[in-house]
Formats: sequence, structure tokens, C-alpha cells
Amino acid sequence: MEQQEQAELIKKSDFFHRVYAIVAQIPRGRVTTYGHIARALGVGSAARMVGYALNALARQQRWDLPCHRVVNRRGELSGRRYFPTPAWMETMLRREGVRFIEENRVDLERHLWIPPPLSPCQFKRDIDR
Repeated sequence: MEQQEQAELIKKSDFFHRVYAIVAQIPRGRVTTYGHIARALGVGSAARMVGYALNALARQQRWDLPCHRVVNRRGELSGRRYFPTPAWMETMLRREGVRFIEENRVDLERHLWIPPPLSPCQFKRDIDR
């Protein structure tokens, strides 16, 4: 692997871990969006990259982080196909008391959690867990 490819892989890995540190903080019964996570990381244009980070967890079948609490900007369950079943994400959210305003769309006005900016110290603590 070339040095430049290795550097890109490390950057991507660091970004993914920072996404996971924020997802770990999402309170039960609340949701956040891909865009809000990206903005908390200081890269507002990286919402799609946040999705890639969460998809990487799903491919590894890691369900230890509350990824089901991340929705798109309209509150839609756009990541539901990456869970064990298409209904799993909605089932988990309903168990936590999250209300839906229509099929596959949560009530963002009621349940939106906006993550604070992630500091380097916070990132280190969350990753070391």
C-alpha cells in the first residue's frame, strides 16, 4: 500500500471513530441526523461520510452502538436496510418511546438531539472505553 493510501485510510478511520464517539452519546428516546453528527465534527458537508461510517459497523454486525438513533434530515429511517431486519430500526426506536409522524419517519420536533461539538479530549475518552 502506498504512503498516500495509508494516510487516507488513517484519516478515514479517525473520522469513523469520531462518528462512533458521537453516536455513543445519543440519549435513549432521542435521535440525531447524519448532518448534525457531521457538523458536530466540524465537517458539515460530510453527512454522507457519517452514513458510510455507520454502514461499516453494520457490515461487521456490530450492534453495541445505538446507530438506530441516526436518521436523515427529514427524520426518515434511511438506514433501516442495514439492520438485521427492515423493521428492526423502527422497533428499537418505538421501544424507546420515539413517536412517528408517518411511516418510517420520526417526529424530529419532539425527539431531535443535537450533539455538541466533539472535543479531542472527549473523542479520546469515548474511544478508550
